[in-house]
Amino acid sequence: MRDPSVGPAVLRGDCANCFGLCCAALPFARSSDFAVDKPAGTPCRNLGADHRCGIHARLRESGYRGCTVYDCFGAGQQVSQVVFGGVDWRAGPPERRRRMFEVFPVVRQLHELLRYLTEALTLPAARPVHAEVRGALERTERLTGGTPGELMALDVAAHRQEVGALLLRVSELVRAGTGGPDRRGAELVGARLPGAGWRGAHLRGALLIAADLTRADLRGADFLGADLRDTDLSDADLTDAFFLTQPQVEAARGNAGTRLPGSVTRPAHWTAAGV
Repeated sequence: MRDPSVGPAVLRGDCANCFGLCCAALPFARSSDFAVDKPAGTPCRNLGADHRCGIHARLRESGYRGCTVYDCFGAGQQVSQVVFGGVDWRAGPPERRRRMFEVFPVVRQLHELLRYLTEALTLPAARPVHAEVRGALERTERLTGGTPGELMALDVAAHRQEVGALLLRVSELVRAGTGGPDRRGAELVGARLPGAGWRGAHLRGALLIAADLTRADLRGADFLGADLRDTDLSDADLTDAFFLTQPQVEAARGNAGTRLPGSVTRPAHWTAAGV
């Protein structure tokens, strides 16, 4: 069982202990995020025999920006080293490869939940439900260690719904008294919202693609599942924002003046002028 006190950093991808599952099991479509189409179950043409990306140092300029904003939350190493005992999908019968590729997205969803549940235990305002959060964390952890057959049969959508309801209670406790706006699921693609006073906002599932949130007050906001692709967060204040993940931050734009919570790190591609 993971010790929740070590924080969400342990729930990040460790490519050195993974068999390149995100590069082989998952599909992607040619778009602004990917240079080519790739069906599920087909290894990316840039994936080497050592399971390393051949263009990792130049993904953005090569048209693979989508890869730079993806994190399996540690599911890759869990599937590779625990569920399948360190056996490479390239070895053995095709059935093993198929099962590994089917199991990976399931475990990835479970690890994302672990990421949120782990963070919830660090939020003092959510203390009234910490016991329930610990229980959900332990149940989810046990599921990640299931056999391939158990994981393929798991109703992961139902488990996500159950945990999602608990995380909503966490959010309500943390945001209580802030008076922040409720923007759950809001379609704000390209919205011009510079200087928005959204302290304690509920942004679960909000579509903020290419929105202008420069200088916005986003302290204590709930970002669970918000789409921040190309969202301009330059000089915005996200201090104490929660359920904000590294992939979300990597997908956004920001600058040296963007204030981030301690749960994430400033992307290397952000510049003083914003990108």
